[in-house]
Amino acid sequence: MGVTTLAPNSADDPLTYRPVALVDLLDRVLATGVVITGDITLAIADIDLVRISLRALIASVGALAPPEPEATA
Repeated sequence: MGVTTLAPNSADDPLTYRPVALVDLLDRVLATGVVITGDITLAIADIDLVRISLRALIASVGALAPPEPEATA
């Protein structure tokens, strides 16, 4: 299992990083969601021929679904 260093260690020193397991990072991303965007341009001789704009939303179904109202008895 891979370990990456993306989360800050404390609010006092945001430049200090601690190792985070990839599973924990994926759990955080799926709980809150993330949007990935990108642009691709195909050009020949500085003439734009094709431009593609991409957007992807990555989240769990639970993060996207509205909460169900509570049943009253």
